[in-house]
Amino acid sequence: MTDSTPPTLEAVAARAGVSRSTVSRVVNASPKVTPEVVAIVTAAIAELGYVPNRAARMLASRRTQAIALVIPENTALFFSDPFFATVIQGVAMRLGRTEYTLSLVIASEDDPDKTRRYLQGGNLDGALILSHHRNDRSYLSLAGELPVVFGGRPMSNEGDDLYVIDVDNVGAAQVGVRHLLSSGRRRIAHIAGRTDMAAGIDRQQGWRDTLAAAGLEADLLEVGDFTVTGGMAAMERLLDRAPDLDAVFAASDQMASGATTVLRERGIAVPGQVAVVGVDDNAYALSSIPHLTTVAQPSVEFGAAMAETLVRLIEGEDVARLTLMPTRLVVRESA
Repeated sequence: MTDSTPPTLEAVAARAGVSRSTVSRVVNASPKVTPEVVAIVTAAIAELGYVPNRAARMLASRRTQAIALVIPENTALFFSDPFFATVIQGVAMRLGRTEYTLSLVIASEDDPDKTRRYLQGGNLDGALILSHHRNDRSYLSLAGELPVVFGGRPMSNEGDDLYVIDVDNVGAAQVGVRHLLSSGRRRIAHIAGRTDMAAGIDRQQGWRDTLAAAGLEADLLEVGDFTVTGGMAAMERLLDRAPDLDAVFAASDQMASGATTVLRERGIAVPGQVAVVGVDDNAYALSSIPHLTTVAQPSVEFGAAMAETLVRLIEGEDVARLTLMPTRLVVRESA
């Protein structure tokens, strides 16, 4: 009759020829163990079929080993925007090297308190908040209760003591508009993002500042919502107002894609008559006709940086309050 007693930490240590504390460090993904020892202990765990006692570890460390990624958007927008998928990929890749598990919470904008109550329930070691809106202050107070990292600058004056991963959205817009100016464009319109989100406001500011520095009027502005349909509607309004415009800087590739669709439908050549630049460098940039010139933001790396910062906060390490990810201009056929 075989012994049905589950293998213990001590049994793994004996099989690997190391101490019990070394096995514990490997199980908890400590960086203080050499790769050679990790390989030996991992092999012993596999041979014995050892399963770490998660409940005991939680009691000992007072941690749940769980992290939530909260996206305060409606479900339709979440599934249509590739930005979220790539950020989640980056988060998951970074947490895959740890013992933390990831929960995805698509939080309704109509009832943010429901999500906040869940986050305060003691089931998590920390939270990542992505896509924050002006009117939603419910997540800001969480920073005093558990480690929280925001993806994108929160729309609040209370943000000085928060941990934020972002891109320089003003600078990204300046790069895009300068590229249009360098090709001789002078009637440069802007399809702005949502004005209750920092990215929308900052990219609009970058457009305004760059045109002002060139001595040009920043009068051709229409607000979209970071979607293709929003970009199409804004482009229609711009053309009705200013049929002589010669360029469009859109605050996202989705809106830029919508803009090129409208231009094509009206028989306006891109970039022959109107040049178009977006922001993101996602699937929409390559599916648009023509392919979009865009200011790329590193979404996967963005997510990884969010996760890295949160893990370090949970572990009690000192981390920067603000981390800005780099952007770069990618030139294609549209401009």
